[in-house]
Amino acid sequence: MMFKVAILTISDRGSKGERGDSSGPLIQEMIKDLPAQTIHYEIIPDEKEQIVKALKWCADELKADLILTTGGTGLSPRDVTPDATLEVIKKEVPGFSEAMRAQSLKKTPHAMISRAIVGIRDSSLIVNLPGSPKSVKENLEVILPALPHALSKLKGDPSECCQE
Repeated sequence: MMFKVAILTISDRGSKGERGDSSGPLIQEMIKDLPAQTIHYEIIPDEKEQIVKALKWCADELKADLILTTGGTGLSPRDVTPDATLEVIKKEVPGFSEAMRAQSLKKTPHAMISRAIVGIRDSSLIVNLPGSPKSVKENLEVILPALPHALSKLKGDPSECCQE
């Protein structure tokens, strides 16, 4: 089953063309074996209303199975990606964000300040990733093995999750 993926890079400077985006393309490369097809990629500013609008559009109009955001997950006043995500999801999936933070904590105590959220809007799984390519790689690597199963379940796969 091919999964439809939308990638949103959240960056004020990137959205103005003042800085290139390395994290979005890295995500595209890392997910290609899910198997996944990137159906949308966009760089938007750290504006809560714009992030909410983009997340809703990717989930409701594009019907993306997986929406991956990169950037805006920290503590600075402009970091509002988790806040926007909480506004659009209907259920949280905390195991993903817990696993990402646990993995990052092995490398840096700064992982504790990540506010990344993972949740569901209808049949879309939304995952907040950090902004730096190094952190994106570390976080995405830890959740990649669980994504196909999670996405299949979200799409209505009736098979048992755990068979003995």
